[in-house]
Amino acid sequence: QVQLEESGGGSVQAGGSLSLSCAASGDTISTYYMAWFRQTPGKQREGIAVGDSDGQTYYADSVKGRFTISQDNHKNTLYLQMNSLKPEDTAMYYCAADRVGYLLHPWYKYWGQGTQVTVSS
Repeated sequence: QVQLEESGGGSVQAGGSLSLSCAASGDTISTYYMAWFRQTPGKQREGIAVGDSDGQTYYADSVKGRFTISQDNHKNTLYLQMNSLKPEDTAMYYCAADRVGYLLHPWYKYWGQGTQVTVSS
């Protein structure tokens, strides 16, 4: 099974950018559907970006045009480039993996521990 570890979170001012990484071990991500989710206290986990092995990507409307999901199969790492950040993007960000494509639904089997992103106005 795959293990996932996010990094790259931090604090940034509105309008800024951050790049998150999700390093995988134990298995190769090229055989999984990979996704990014985020969650704030008291709210449900929100799917924001997903990619599949064919290179197809899907985004939540809330991040479309600002965030980009990508993966480097040689480095076995998933990325999320976040531009034009807004205060409402503040959340804990998680990467997820599964052999079944759940798109943006939070039904993925494997999850990282999360990395905090804070956007100040």
